[in-house]
Amino acid sequence: MLASFPTGSDRLPESADSRFAKAAGAAAFWLLLLWVLLGVAPAATAEVLRVCYNYGCVAEAEVYFGDQQLTQVRALLGVARNAAEEREKLSLVVGWLLGWAGQQTPIRADRGGNYADAGVYGRMDCIDHSTTGTRLLRMLEARGWLQFHRVLEPVQRVRYLFEVHYSAQVEVLEPVAAANDAPDPPAPAERYVVDSWFRDNGQPAVVMALPEWLDGGGVEESAGAVMVAGVPGDGMSNEH
Repeated sequence: MLASFPTGSDRLPESADSRFAKAAGAAAFWLLLLWVLLGVAPAATAEVLRVCYNYGCVAEAEVYFGDQQLTQVRALLGVARNAAEEREKLSLVVGWLLGWAGQQTPIRADRGGNYADAGVYGRMDCIDHSTTGTRLLRMLEARGWLQFHRVLEPVQRVRYLFEVHYSAQVEVLEPVAAANDAPDPPAPAERYVVDSWFRDNGQPAVVMALPEWLDGGGVEESAGAVMVAGVPGDGMSNEH
């Protein structure tokens, strides 16, 4: 997935097969969610997790993800039929989780990049995002909801000697070979970043191939200035 979604004249016409596949995937998602809500399938149990903010993870706060929220997450990830589809779902899921976290913590003020929210209480830099994003991904992994990827430690890129950037990352799992298949030489596993730093709180995370990201891929996207409460206790509001 690229850093921006195609719109307008950039969108290519879909084939009938593609439209059918999307409709089938959406139907499967809502059917699974309905089964859970009706009690046919067990609901996902709630979870508490810590999120970082105010740059460098100097501040942390606990957030609560409820049964219904995590059931939606499980239902969405559960309809992925391959690694590419799972990455598409992960982009949305990470956005959902950070958005729900923002309803409970100051990170709701976070905006894409480091400029639209400069000085705002609750802002997140790439260290905050990569640390929190990795925690979110490991939560999904621990619940067995990732079928095609495993979670790695955050990755770093350095450009022009001083531009350092971090991101959460995942690696595609190798398919299980049949017992009678001749073993092939191992190929390097594909890795992808899941980088929520580029976009405002609650928006889908940028998911792209690691080599593209290391080469500088990713575009900061933000709705712009944000009006939020200042640091608790200062009695002020600041516009940035």
